[in-house]
Amino acid sequence: MSPIDLPNMAACVDDARRALRDMSAGPATLRDYGQLLERLDQARPHVPRVYRRTMLRPFLAELKDLGEDEFRSILRRDPEGEGCLMLDIAQSLLQNAEGYEKVATGSFQEVVADLYDGFLSAEDRAEVKPPDHGVVAPLVKWGNPDAGPYTWPADATGEFGAGAGVVSLPPSHAHLGLVGWSALGHETAGHDILHADDGLLLELKKTVREALAAAELPDDLPAYWSSRIDETASDVLGILNMGPAAGAGVIAYFRGFSAGGRLSTVGAESDEHPADVLRGWLAAETVRLLSFKRSDLWADTLLRETDADAGGRPVRLGRTAVPGKVAVRSAAIVARTLVQAPLESLEGHALGQIQDWRDRDERIVAELRRHMRSDIDARRYKQKPGHYAAHAVAAAVYEGLLVEGAEPGQIMRRMQVVLSKMHKADPAWGPPFLGRGLGVRRLPAHGSR
Repeated sequence: MSPIDLPNMAACVDDARRALRDMSAGPATLRDYGQLLERLDQARPHVPRVYRRTMLRPFLAELKDLGEDEFRSILRRDPEGEGCLMLDIAQSLLQNAEGYEKVATGSFQEVVADLYDGFLSAEDRAEVKPPDHGVVAPLVKWGNPDAGPYTWPADATGEFGAGAGVVSLPPSHAHLGLVGWSALGHETAGHDILHADDGLLLELKKTVREALAAAELPDDLPAYWSSRIDETASDVLGILNMGPAAGAGVIAYFRGFSAGGRLSTVGAESDEHPADVLRGWLAAETVRLLSFKRSDLWADTLLRETDADAGGRPVRLGRTAVPGKVAVRSAAIVARTLVQAPLESLEGHALGQIQDWRDRDERIVAELRRHMRSDIDARRYKQKPGHYAAHAVAAAVYEGLLVEGAEPGQIMRRMQVVLSKMHKADPAWGPPFLGRGLGVRRLPAHGSR
Protein backbone atom coordinates (compact mmCIF):
# COMPACT_ATOMS: atom_id res chain seq x y z
CA MET A 1 0.00 0.00 0.00
CA SER A 2 1.15 3.55 -0.75
CA PRO A 3 2.17 6.01 1.95
CA ILE A 4 -0.50 8.39 3.21
CA ASP A 5 -0.88 11.70 1.38
CA LEU A 6 -0.55 14.91 3.42
CA PRO A 7 -2.22 17.40 1.03
CA ASN A 8 -2.39 20.24 3.56
CA MET A 9 1.22 20.06 4.73
CA ALA A 10 2.12 23.43 3.15
CA ALA A 11 -0.68 25.24 5.00
CA CYS A 12 0.43 23.74 8.32
CA VAL A 13 4.06 24.71 7.65
CA ASP A 14 2.99 28.27 6.83
CA ASP A 15 0.89 28.42 10.01
CA ALA A 16 3.88 27.22 12.05
CA ARG A 17 6.15 29.77 10.38
CA ARG A 18 3.78 32.63 11.24
CA ALA A 19 3.57 31.45 14.84
CA LEU A 20 7.34 31.21 15.16
CA ARG A 21 7.88 34.67 13.67
CA ASP A 22 5.32 36.24 16.00
CA MET A 23 7.30 37.70 18.90
CA SER A 24 4.32 38.53 21.14
CA ALA A 25 5.79 38.48 24.63
CA GLY A 26 2.82 37.50 26.77
CA PRO A 27 2.34 38.76 30.36
CA ALA A 28 4.89 41.20 31.72
CA THR A 29 7.57 39.53 33.82
CA LEU A 30 7.46 40.55 37.48
CA ARG A 31 10.94 41.50 38.64
CA ASP A 32 9.84 43.50 41.66
CA TYR A 33 10.33 41.24 44.69
CA GLY A 34 7.57 42.71 46.83
CA GLN A 35 5.00 42.77 44.03
CA LEU A 36 5.82 39.19 43.07
CA LEU A 37 5.28 37.93 46.63
CA GLU A 38 2.01 39.84 46.85
CA ARG A 39 0.70 38.49 43.52
CA LEU A 40 1.62 34.92 44.43
CA ASP A 41 -0.10 35.25 47.79
CA GLN A 42 -3.23 36.62 46.10
CA ALA A 43 -3.18 33.68 43.67
CA ARG A 44 -3.47 31.15 46.51
CA PRO A 45 -7.29 30.66 46.43
CA HIS A 46 -7.21 30.14 42.66
CA VAL A 47 -4.51 27.45 42.60
CA PRO A 48 -5.69 23.82 42.94
CA ARG A 49 -4.80 22.18 46.21
CA VAL A 50 -2.32 19.76 44.65
CA TYR A 51 -0.34 22.68 43.18
CA ARG A 52 -0.61 24.77 46.34
CA ARG A 53 1.05 21.91 48.16
CA THR A 54 3.68 20.99 45.56
CA MET A 55 4.40 24.35 43.91
CA LEU A 56 3.02 27.52 45.47
CA ARG A 57 3.79 27.03 49.17
CA PRO A 58 7.33 25.67 48.79
CA PHE A 59 8.18 28.22 46.10
CA LEU A 60 6.92 31.11 48.22
CA ALA A 61 8.88 29.80 51.19
CA GLU A 62 12.03 29.62 49.06
CA LEU A 63 11.58 33.17 47.76
CA LYS A 64 11.12 34.49 51.29
CA ASP A 65 14.19 32.59 52.43
CA LEU A 66 16.21 34.10 49.56
CA GLY A 67 15.22 37.63 50.45
CA GLU A 68 15.11 40.60 48.13
CA ASP A 69 18.87 41.07 47.77
CA GLU A 70 19.54 37.47 46.70
CA PHE A 71 16.47 37.53 44.43
CA ARG A 72 17.90 40.53 42.57
CA SER A 73 21.36 38.99 42.55
CA ILE A 74 20.09 35.84 40.81
CA LEU A 75 18.36 37.92 38.11
CA ARG A 76 21.58 39.86 37.48
CA ARG A 77 23.99 36.94 37.75
CA ASP A 78 22.16 34.28 35.71
CA PRO A 79 19.22 35.78 33.78
CA GLU A 80 18.99 32.89 31.28
CA GLY A 81 19.46 30.13 33.84
CA GLU A 82 18.38 30.38 37.48
CA GLY A 83 16.80 33.77 36.93
CA CYS A 84 14.66 32.56 34.03
CA LEU A 85 13.70 29.40 35.94
CA MET A 86 12.63 31.38 39.00
CA LEU A 87 10.45 33.76 36.99
CA ASP A 88 9.00 30.93 34.89
CA ILE A 89 7.83 29.08 38.00
CA ALA A 90 6.14 32.29 39.14
CA GLN A 91 4.48 32.80 35.75
CA SER A 92 3.20 29.22 35.63
CA LEU A 93 1.37 29.81 38.92
CA LEU A 94 0.13 33.32 38.11
CA GLN A 95 -1.05 32.64 34.55
CA ASN A 96 -3.12 29.63 35.64
CA ALA A 97 -4.51 31.41 38.70
CA GLU A 98 -5.25 34.75 37.06
CA GLY A 99 -6.85 33.38 33.89
CA TYR A 100 -4.37 34.57 31.28
CA GLU A 101 -5.62 33.27 27.86
CA LYS A 102 -8.04 31.18 29.88
CA VAL A 103 -9.25 28.76 27.21
CA ALA A 104 -5.83 28.28 25.61
CA THR A 105 -4.08 27.94 28.98
CA GLY A 106 -6.60 25.41 30.26
CA SER A 107 -6.23 23.45 27.02
CA PHE A 108 -2.43 23.58 27.22
CA GLN A 109 -2.54 22.47 30.86
CA GLU A 110 -4.82 19.53 30.05
CA VAL A 111 -2.52 18.27 27.30
CA VAL A 112 0.49 18.42 29.59
CA ALA A 113 -1.35 16.68 32.42
CA ASP A 114 -2.58 13.94 30.10
CA LEU A 115 0.82 13.25 28.59
CA TYR A 116 2.61 13.24 31.92
CA ASP A 117 0.04 11.25 33.87
CA GLY A 118 -0.35 8.80 31.00
CA PHE A 119 3.21 7.60 31.45
CA LEU A 120 3.10 7.61 35.25
CA SER A 121 -0.33 6.03 35.73
CA ALA A 122 -0.66 2.84 37.74
CA GLU A 123 -2.26 1.07 34.75
CA ASP A 124 0.59 1.70 32.33
CA ARG A 125 3.40 1.64 34.86
CA ALA A 126 2.52 -1.63 36.64
CA GLU A 127 5.44 -3.11 38.59
CA VAL A 128 7.55 0.00 37.97
CA LYS A 129 8.51 2.11 40.97
CA PRO A 130 7.16 5.67 41.28
CA PRO A 131 9.42 8.33 39.76
CA ASP A 132 12.13 9.90 41.88
CA HIS A 133 11.02 13.44 41.02
CA GLY A 134 7.78 15.14 40.07
CA VAL A 135 4.83 12.79 40.56
CA VAL A 136 2.53 15.76 39.81
CA ALA A 137 2.13 16.94 36.21
CA PRO A 138 4.00 20.12 35.22
CA LEU A 139 2.34 23.52 35.18
CA VAL A 140 2.25 25.49 31.94
CA LYS A 141 3.02 29.05 30.95
CA TRP A 142 3.28 31.29 27.89
CA GLY A 143 6.35 33.42 27.24
CA ASN A 144 9.94 33.65 25.95
CA PRO A 145 8.90 33.58 22.26
CA ASP A 146 12.48 33.49 21.02
CA ALA A 147 13.11 30.21 22.87
CA GLY A 148 10.32 28.17 21.24
CA PRO A 149 8.72 25.31 23.22
CA TYR A 150 10.78 24.21 26.22
CA THR A 151 10.49 22.61 29.64
CA TRP A 152 12.02 22.90 33.07
CA PRO A 153 11.84 19.34 34.48
CA ALA A 154 11.09 18.73 38.15
CA ASP A 155 14.76 18.08 38.96
CA ALA A 156 15.42 21.69 37.86
CA THR A 157 12.41 23.39 39.50
CA GLY A 158 13.32 21.58 42.71
CA GLU A 159 16.16 24.08 43.08
CA PHE A 160 13.47 26.56 44.12
CA GLY A 161 11.45 24.10 46.20
CA ALA A 162 8.88 23.35 43.50
CA GLY A 163 7.69 19.76 43.14
CA ALA A 164 6.59 19.79 39.50
CA GLY A 165 8.06 20.91 36.21
CA VAL A 166 7.12 23.88 34.03
CA VAL A 167 6.37 23.69 30.28
CA SER A 168 6.45 26.85 28.16
CA LEU A 169 5.09 27.73 24.72
CA PRO A 170 5.52 31.01 22.82
CA PRO A 171 2.42 33.20 23.38
CA SER A 172 1.62 33.12 19.66
CA HIS A 173 0.85 29.41 20.00
CA ALA A 174 -2.33 30.24 21.87
CA HIS A 175 -3.80 31.10 18.44
CA LEU A 176 -1.31 29.99 15.76
CA GLY A 177 0.99 27.06 15.12
CA LEU A 178 -1.34 24.08 15.37
CA VAL A 179 1.43 21.55 14.70
CA GLY A 180 3.51 23.14 17.47
CA TRP A 181 1.14 21.51 19.94
CA SER A 182 2.41 18.13 18.77
CA ALA A 183 5.80 19.17 20.20
CA LEU A 184 4.27 18.95 23.68
CA GLY A 185 4.74 15.20 23.51
CA HIS A 186 8.47 15.81 23.16
CA GLU A 187 8.56 18.28 26.05
CA THR A 188 6.26 16.58 28.56
CA ALA A 189 6.15 12.88 27.71
CA GLY A 190 9.83 13.30 26.86
CA HIS A 191 12.04 15.62 28.88
CA ASP A 192 9.83 15.77 31.96
CA ILE A 193 9.51 11.98 32.12
CA LEU A 194 13.20 11.32 31.43
CA HIS A 195 14.24 13.60 34.29
CA ALA A 196 11.73 12.10 36.71
CA ASP A 197 13.66 8.82 37.15
CA ASP A 198 17.23 8.95 38.45
CA GLY A 199 19.62 7.08 36.20
CA LEU A 200 17.19 6.66 33.29
CA LEU A 201 18.93 9.06 30.89
CA LEU A 202 22.36 7.65 31.69
CA GLU A 203 21.16 4.08 31.08
CA LEU A 204 19.50 5.05 27.78
CA LYS A 205 22.70 6.77 26.68
CA LYS A 206 24.77 3.67 27.40
CA THR A 207 22.25 1.31 25.79
CA VAL A 208 22.02 3.32 22.57
CA ARG A 209 25.77 3.72 22.30
CA GLU A 210 26.34 -0.03 22.72
CA ALA A 211 23.62 -0.92 20.17
CA LEU A 212 25.12 1.38 17.53
CA ALA A 213 28.65 0.17 18.22
CA ALA A 214 27.53 -3.46 17.86
CA ALA A 215 26.07 -2.63 14.44
CA GLU A 216 29.54 -1.63 13.23
CA LEU A 217 28.44 1.81 12.09
CA PRO A 218 30.96 4.64 11.63
CA ASP A 219 32.59 5.52 14.95
CA ASP A 220 31.11 9.02 15.01
CA LEU A 221 27.49 7.82 15.05
CA PRO A 222 27.41 6.10 18.48
CA ALA A 223 28.95 9.18 20.07
CA TYR A 224 26.70 11.56 18.15
CA TRP A 225 23.40 9.89 19.03
CA SER A 226 24.28 9.07 22.63
CA SER A 227 25.47 12.61 23.37
CA ARG A 228 22.03 13.84 22.30
CA ILE A 229 20.05 11.22 24.19
CA ASP A 230 17.81 13.67 26.07
CA GLU A 231 16.43 15.14 22.84
CA THR A 232 16.46 11.82 20.98
CA ALA A 233 14.58 9.86 23.65
CA SER A 234 12.15 12.76 24.06
CA ASP A 235 11.23 12.47 20.36
CA VAL A 236 10.57 8.75 20.80
CA LEU A 237 8.51 9.19 23.98
CA GLY A 238 6.43 11.89 22.31
CA ILE A 239 5.47 9.45 19.56
CA LEU A 240 4.77 6.60 21.99
CA ASN A 241 2.30 8.92 23.74
CA MET A 242 0.70 10.70 20.76
CA GLY A 243 1.18 8.35 17.84
CA PRO A 244 2.14 9.30 14.27
CA ALA A 245 0.60 12.77 14.63
CA ALA A 246 3.59 13.64 16.83
CA GLY A 247 6.02 12.64 14.07
CA ALA A 248 4.12 14.26 11.21
CA GLY A 249 3.35 17.39 13.19
CA VAL A 250 6.91 17.88 14.32
CA ILE A 251 8.22 17.50 10.75
CA ALA A 252 5.83 20.29 9.72
CA TYR A 253 6.95 22.35 12.72
CA PHE A 254 10.64 21.95 11.91
CA ARG A 255 9.96 23.02 8.34
CA GLY A 256 8.38 26.15 9.79
CA PHE A 257 11.69 26.90 11.53
CA SER A 258 13.63 26.58 8.28
CA ALA A 259 13.99 29.50 5.88
CA GLY A 260 13.99 26.98 3.04
CA GLY A 261 10.91 25.17 4.32
CA ARG A 262 12.59 21.77 4.62
CA LEU A 263 14.39 19.69 7.21
CA SER A 264 18.09 20.44 7.56
CA THR A 265 20.73 17.83 6.72
CA VAL A 266 23.28 19.55 8.98
CA GLY A 267 23.75 18.81 12.67
CA ALA A 268 26.01 21.36 14.32
CA GLU A 269 28.45 20.08 16.93
CA SER A 270 27.16 22.68 19.38
CA ASP A 271 23.48 21.71 18.93
CA GLU A 272 22.20 19.28 21.54
CA HIS A 273 19.46 18.21 19.10
CA PRO A 274 20.14 15.68 16.31
CA ALA A 275 20.02 17.02 12.75
CA ASP A 276 16.47 17.57 11.51
CA VAL A 277 16.54 14.73 8.98
CA LEU A 278 17.79 12.31 11.62
CA ARG A 279 14.80 13.25 13.75
CA GLY A 280 12.48 12.69 10.79
CA TRP A 281 13.92 9.22 10.15
CA LEU A 282 13.84 8.47 13.88
CA ALA A 283 10.15 9.43 13.93
CA ALA A 284 9.42 7.14 10.99
CA GLU A 285 11.16 4.15 12.54
CA THR A 286 9.54 4.75 15.93
CA VAL A 287 6.08 4.85 14.36
CA ARG A 288 6.90 1.56 12.61
CA LEU A 289 7.24 -0.06 16.05
CA LEU A 290 3.82 1.07 17.30
CA SER A 291 1.01 -1.49 17.68
CA PHE A 292 -1.72 -0.05 15.44
CA LYS A 293 -2.45 -1.65 12.07
CA ARG A 294 -1.46 1.27 9.86
CA SER A 295 1.89 1.85 11.55
CA ASP A 296 3.87 0.84 8.44
CA LEU A 297 1.84 3.18 6.23
CA TRP A 298 2.43 6.11 8.54
CA ALA A 299 6.10 5.18 8.94
CA ASP A 300 6.53 5.13 5.15
CA THR A 301 4.81 8.52 4.96
CA LEU A 302 7.25 10.08 7.43
CA LEU A 303 10.14 8.38 5.66
CA ARG A 304 8.98 9.81 2.32
CA GLU A 305 8.66 13.32 3.75
CA THR A 306 12.12 13.18 5.33
CA ASP A 307 13.76 11.63 2.25
CA ALA A 308 12.30 14.40 0.10
CA ASP A 309 13.98 17.03 2.25
CA ALA A 310 17.26 15.11 2.50
CA GLY A 311 17.37 14.94 -1.30
CA GLY A 312 19.88 12.08 -1.31
CA ARG A 313 22.55 14.33 0.22
CA PRO A 314 24.94 13.08 2.91
CA VAL A 315 24.09 14.16 6.45
CA ARG A 316 26.76 16.40 7.95
CA LEU A 317 27.18 15.78 11.67
CA GLY A 318 29.72 18.23 12.96
CA ARG A 319 32.78 17.68 10.78
CA THR A 320 31.69 14.26 9.54
CA ALA A 321 29.59 13.52 6.43
CA VAL A 322 27.47 10.36 6.74
CA PRO A 323 25.76 8.73 3.72
CA GLY A 324 21.99 9.02 3.92
CA LYS A 325 21.41 5.24 3.93
CA VAL A 326 23.79 4.82 6.86
CA ALA A 327 22.06 7.63 8.74
CA VAL A 328 18.64 6.00 8.17
CA ARG A 329 19.98 2.67 9.43
CA SER A 330 21.35 4.33 12.55
CA ALA A 331 17.97 5.98 13.22
CA ALA A 332 16.23 2.59 12.96
CA ILE A 333 18.65 1.06 15.49
CA VAL A 334 18.17 3.98 17.88
CA ALA A 335 14.38 3.77 17.62
CA ARG A 336 14.32 0.01 18.20
CA THR A 337 16.69 0.30 21.16
CA LEU A 338 14.78 3.12 22.86
CA VAL A 339 11.38 1.47 22.35
CA GLN A 340 12.25 -2.15 23.08
CA ALA A 341 15.32 -2.39 25.32
CA PRO A 342 14.55 -3.45 28.93
CA LEU A 343 15.88 -0.92 31.43
CA GLU A 344 17.06 -1.44 34.99
CA SER A 345 15.86 2.09 35.80
CA LEU A 346 12.32 0.90 35.00
CA GLU A 347 12.55 -2.48 36.76
CA GLY A 348 13.30 -4.36 33.56
CA HIS A 349 10.56 -2.72 31.50
CA ALA A 350 11.06 -1.07 28.12
CA LEU A 351 9.64 2.35 27.29
CA GLY A 352 7.40 0.75 24.67
CA GLN A 353 5.92 -1.57 27.30
CA ILE A 354 4.79 1.36 29.40
CA GLN A 355 3.34 3.43 26.57
CA ASP A 356 2.17 2.51 23.08
CA TRP A 357 -0.24 3.72 20.38
CA ARG A 358 -2.91 1.17 19.50
CA ASP A 359 -5.86 0.74 17.16
CA ARG A 360 -8.25 1.93 19.87
CA ASP A 361 -6.31 5.20 20.01
CA GLU A 362 -6.72 5.59 16.24
CA ARG A 363 -10.47 4.93 16.56
CA ILE A 364 -10.80 7.62 19.22
CA VAL A 365 -8.83 10.06 17.06
CA ALA A 366 -11.14 9.32 14.10
CA GLU A 367 -14.16 10.08 16.31
CA LEU A 368 -12.63 13.30 17.62
CA ARG A 369 -11.75 14.48 14.11
CA ARG A 370 -15.45 14.96 13.48
CA HIS A 371 -15.48 17.62 16.20
CA MET A 372 -12.66 19.55 14.47
CA ARG A 373 -14.68 20.26 11.31
CA SER A 374 -16.94 23.09 12.47
CA ASP A 375 -17.39 25.32 15.49
CA ILE A 376 -20.80 23.74 16.10
CA ASP A 377 -19.31 20.23 16.06
CA ALA A 378 -16.66 21.33 18.57
CA ARG A 379 -19.26 22.80 20.94
CA ARG A 380 -21.30 19.59 20.72
CA TYR A 381 -18.42 17.47 22.01
CA LYS A 382 -19.15 15.51 25.19
CA GLN A 383 -16.27 13.74 26.84
CA LYS A 384 -16.38 9.95 26.90
CA PRO A 385 -14.39 7.45 28.97
CA GLY A 386 -11.05 6.80 27.31
CA HIS A 387 -10.94 10.14 25.48
CA TYR A 388 -7.84 12.06 26.48
CA ALA A 389 -6.16 15.29 25.53
CA ALA A 390 -3.43 13.55 23.48
CA HIS A 391 -6.21 12.11 21.31
CA ALA A 392 -7.64 15.60 20.75
CA VAL A 393 -4.29 17.04 19.68
CA ALA A 394 -3.64 14.06 17.40
CA ALA A 395 -7.11 14.49 15.86
CA ALA A 396 -6.47 18.19 15.19
CA VAL A 397 -3.06 17.52 13.64
CA TYR A 398 -4.51 14.76 11.43
CA GLU A 399 -7.32 17.06 10.34
CA GLY A 400 -4.85 19.86 9.64
CA LEU A 401 -2.51 17.72 7.52
CA LEU A 402 -4.90 15.31 5.82
CA VAL A 403 -7.72 17.61 4.68
CA GLU A 404 -6.81 19.74 1.69
CA GLY A 405 -7.82 23.37 2.18
CA ALA A 406 -8.32 23.04 5.95
CA GLU A 407 -7.44 26.20 7.90
CA PRO A 408 -5.08 25.28 10.79
CA GLY A 409 -6.14 28.27 12.91
CA GLN A 410 -9.80 27.24 12.79
CA ILE A 411 -8.94 23.64 13.65
CA MET A 412 -6.83 24.85 16.55
CA ARG A 413 -9.70 26.91 17.93
CA ARG A 414 -12.00 23.88 17.80
CA MET A 415 -9.32 21.69 19.39
CA GLN A 416 -9.16 24.13 22.29
CA VAL A 417 -12.94 23.99 22.74
CA VAL A 418 -12.71 20.20 23.08
CA LEU A 419 -9.64 20.39 25.35
CA SER A 420 -11.31 23.04 27.50
CA LYS A 421 -14.22 20.68 28.14
CA MET A 422 -11.77 17.95 29.14
CA HIS A 423 -9.98 20.38 31.44
CA LYS A 424 -13.17 21.39 33.22
CA ALA A 425 -13.86 17.72 33.94
CA ASP A 426 -10.33 17.16 35.27
CA PRO A 427 -10.58 16.61 39.06
CA ALA A 428 -7.32 18.48 39.63
CA TRP A 429 -8.72 21.70 38.18
CA GLY A 430 -12.50 21.56 38.32
CA PRO A 431 -14.30 22.71 41.48
CA PRO A 432 -13.62 22.05 44.24
CA PHE A 433 -9.99 21.46 43.23
CA LEU A 434 -9.95 17.92 44.56
CA GLY A 435 -6.56 17.19 43.03
CA ARG A 436 -4.89 13.88 42.33
CA GLY A 437 -2.41 13.91 45.16
CA LEU A 438 0.19 11.23 44.59
CA GLY A 439 -2.24 8.84 42.88
CA VAL A 440 -1.87 10.09 39.32
CA ARG A 441 -4.32 8.90 36.68
CA ARG A 442 -4.26 8.21 32.93
CA LEU A 443 -5.97 10.96 31.10
CA PRO A 444 3.36 14.17 26.33
CA ALA A 445 10.48 20.89 19.59
CA HIS A 446 13.19 22.21 17.85
CA GLY A 447 16.70 23.51 18.58
CA SER A 448 17.60 27.14 19.14
CA ARG A 449 17.06 29.57 16.29
